[in-house]
Amino acid sequence: MTEKTWKDYKQNKSLKPSPLKDIKVLEVCTMLLGPMGPALLAQLGAEVIRCEIPPLGDSTRSLNPFGWFYKDQSPLLLHINQNKYWLGLDLHKPEGQKVFCELAAKCDIVENNFRPGVMEEWNIGYQQIKEINPRVIFLSKNGYGQWGQYAKENRPSNDGASQALTGYSWMSRWPGQVPLKMRAYIGDNYGGMSAEVAVLAALHHRDRTGQGQFIEFSQTENIFRTMSWIWPYIQLSGKQAEPSGNRDVSICPADTFRCVDDTFIALAAPAPDEFAGLCAAMGRPELAQDPRFKEHTTRLKEENAVEILKVIAAWTRTKHAEEIEALAEKHGFAASHLFTARDLLENEHFRARDFRTEIDDALLGRYRNYEFPVKMSATPPQTKWSVRPVGFDNEYIMKSLLRMSDDEIGRLYECGALGKWADAQGRRPPPDWDGKTGLNVVKG
Repeated sequence: MTEKTWKDYKQNKSLKPSPLKDIKVLEVCTMLLGPMGPALLAQLGAEVIRCEIPPLGDSTRSLNPFGWFYKDQSPLLLHINQNKYWLGLDLHKPEGQKVFCELAAKCDIVENNFRPGVMEEWNIGYQQIKEINPRVIFLSKNGYGQWGQYAKENRPSNDGASQALTGYSWMSRWPGQVPLKMRAYIGDNYGGMSAEVAVLAALHHRDRTGQGQFIEFSQTENIFRTMSWIWPYIQLSGKQAEPSGNRDVSICPADTFRCVDDTFIALAAPAPDEFAGLCAAMGRPELAQDPRFKEHTTRLKEENAVEILKVIAAWTRTKHAEEIEALAEKHGFAASHLFTARDLLENEHFRARDFRTEIDDALLGRYRNYEFPVKMSATPPQTKWSVRPVGFDNEYIMKSLLRMSDDEIGRLYECGALGKWADAQGRRPPPDWDGKTGLNVVKG
């Protein structure tokens, strides 16, 4: 049955409808937390207009690993901006604010990730937009929310600051070592996804009632939510939760172990049959009946956990990761060698499922990137195109949504409300662009 449902999913997904078709999103966001969410909506089929202040646009255009650009584009930008239309609109100017309001009147969702008060200073805050579009779903996301002490202090924030404030970095380390920031921007990426859950719920509420609403999102509070048992444990037990490296203190055994060739294996076997299987695989079946280890709650006690993890570590040090994976499959416990980024890039499982999908972009050519992380049998998400220079779709947006004439658009350029890219890396088109490819044109 499963094979029938997902047969030829990769080949046929472009032929199926998108779940958010006809939903329009107006995004004025920066960095990673802001643009990430609208990119997910765009992959689900929403029409997303990304508004940037020309000519430099979002500062993420300058953020790139080790100073490396791909065809003058930042890899960070590629990851969080699929399927968007690109508008260069100066919101410091009254004419730009007017255009934004006209677009907001036609959109279902407006998103920003500025500090409290910025949108109001530009005359495009929730109350102003609500007056012209009562059904609007207005999402503001930032480090600490729209109200409360830190919001009043107007604190700036980013992913690293939120990881620090929540204790996430403090817990993400081995005992006695310095705090460790998660390198992969968990607050931005996970936060972007979580905020859109509220957006989709608000769309459902609006379908039933006709009412829009204001959604405010705190990146820091969202990371708190990932901390699992830690805060309830501190509050209810009165004890301090301490860092434990890769060891899981709620599951035993569950840790990462070094193998004979200095690769690593992640291993877990908490259930009775799993633990018995691990003991058999190690050639130590008697450990499954040892009073210190037989029951999981007893095994979790510090002295017992340390002892069994020491036994496992000595065993894995004599094996290759592939040997342990084979034994895990045979005996029924979980084990996986630790993948490098290169391993993932070349992994056939993810390629076959089209998660590491090939994007054939009109400006950037063919390259591989992550696909939407969920499969949908009837309305599959998909990536259709990649990033564009600042203001790349100005004319298309003005004509298709606002029905503006060439003269009206020209006047917006003259006053500086509309603008396009600066001649700088991250902002301009790829060097081999022909001046036409990829442009959207209004027909008729």
